[in-house]
Amino acid sequence: MPKTAPLPRAPVAPHPLLRRVGAAVRARRLARRLTAEGLAAKAGLSRRFVAMVESGRGNISLTNFAGLCAALGVAPQEVLAESSPPAAQTRVVALLGLRGAGKSTLGPEAAKSAGARFVELDAVVERRAGLSLAEIFAVHGEEYFRRIEHEALRELVESGEKTVVATGGGIVASPDSMTLLRTRCVTVWLKATPEHHYARVAAQGDRRPFAVRVDARAALRSLLRARTPLYASADYVVDTSRLGLAAAQRKLDAAVRKALTG
Repeated sequence: MPKTAPLPRAPVAPHPLLRRVGAAVRARRLARRLTAEGLAAKAGLSRRFVAMVESGRGNISLTNFAGLCAALGVAPQEVLAESSPPAAQTRVVALLGLRGAGKSTLGPEAAKSAGARFVELDAVVERRAGLSLAEIFAVHGEEYFRRIEHEALRELVESGEKTVVATGGGIVASPDSMTLLRTRCVTVWLKATPEHHYARVAAQGDRRPFAVRVDARAALRSLLRARTPLYASADYVVDTSRLGLAAAQRKLDAAVRKALTG
């Protein structure tokens, strides 16, 4: 009697905890601008193993997990804490992108369409510090600003309120805040060309941080190029330059409603 070929096994879905740990590891890696190969080399692991972990399919041993965390410069308990599932109805939609992307223009209407509040994270930082952004950087420096920014973002995430938050363009340079965004928020990159970024900011009468640069446009293109891999890790991408603001608004509204109302 001829043998029948065995039925192929159905792929096993990643365990929720492994999936969340993988997301946290990937967020930390991206925030540190490490490639998967670079992280594997620092941790003494294979590139394939790092890919398995980040996909949620690597049932990682404690020793290898500790090695990954050491390579990322973070304690294992921090990654595990970041991997805890968010409580129901505490999701925050975070808008990413350089200044001039359209976060303050499109964000309020998107929040309204989902019955959520709209928050400018930079404004929260200013209120907490009692200083303007320029004064914060001049008096206390970037490290202080990033710490206050992270504290403000964590409070928003843990508040239990439906929120659309416009983040500062440089938040992706903060590993702690980037990890919080990737593991506890739904993120949307409002993408635009360098020319649109510059024109929109200039139309507002504000060319910071390029006001004193004779090569302002080149500097903006360089900054956007450096940050694009971090922005591109967002859950959604809305290309405001390609779509135009009206169509971009509709696409963002739909993404926010899906994230906050199901």
